[in-house]
Amino acid sequence: MVEKKNLRIVYMGTPDFAVEALRCLVEGGYNVVGVITMPDKPAGRGHKLQFSPVKQYALEHNLPLLQPEKLKDEAFVEALRAWKADLQIVVAFRMLPEVVWNMPRLGTFNLHASLLPQYRGAAPINWAVINGDTETGITTFFLKHEIDTGEVIQQVRVPIADTDNVGIVHDKLMLLGGRLVVETVDAILAGTVKSIPQEEMAVVGELRPAPKIFKAGPTRWRICCGKNLRDGENRGIPSTGSRNLADRREDLYPRCCRRWLCRHLLPPASGQEETENG
Repeated sequence: MVEKKNLRIVYMGTPDFAVEALRCLVEGGYNVVGVITMPDKPAGRGHKLQFSPVKQYALEHNLPLLQPEKLKDEAFVEALRAWKADLQIVVAFRMLPEVVWNMPRLGTFNLHASLLPQYRGAAPINWAVINGDTETGITTFFLKHEIDTGEVIQQVRVPIADTDNVGIVHDKLMLLGGRLVVETVDAILAGTVKSIPQEEMAVVGELRPAPKIFKAGPTRWRICCGKNLRDGENRGIPSTGSRNLADRREDLYPRCCRRWLCRHLLPPASGQEETENG
């Protein structure tokens, strides 16, 4: 069995959701030889370049860092290959080309914020809440060509309380996800992984997708209990949204809804880009 200090890990992620798993690996003594995150983006009134949360953590802990514009760029692929990773871990990043995910000898696994095969896509947390689900979870799975369809390694189920909003569910899954990533690495090290094809997994009801959610446009569409509402039909729902709105329960739900839902207004809570994550 390979010791964790000798297992060369490359970690890929961008938002807050991805920092927890990286922190668990670093503090757990795992050998993270490099981190890949999105390029810096301008933000705020001054349009100053802003580091991603994962980049900020990597810099604070002196971890080697790459920020490729294009994942098929030859210079990036060669730089990644030079890290000689045994295993790659992806949490809330981008869809990877095969030349990247197929590079390590032990493969590449992803942490996704749903109980796959349910909610494949960029916003699994939002859609689970929007649809009024009472349970969600997290999944680790090996990457393959089709997005979010690889063989499942491990899953953890998490209840969604009637008072939970996207932010609360996001934070629950983020913390559990950090531990699950470590457990998955340990299972790979021990050689005890018995991954399961998703088509062989039991699913209750129909499969639901989790496409990326965009900010509301001029028509101010909103979603409540899975239905689209316009301004005239959703009294009580503010016309703009932020994470702080989730705290104002009495203001957030329309008359038709007993679950103060207006939570899809938040950006995709898994922090995902359009990726193989989740």
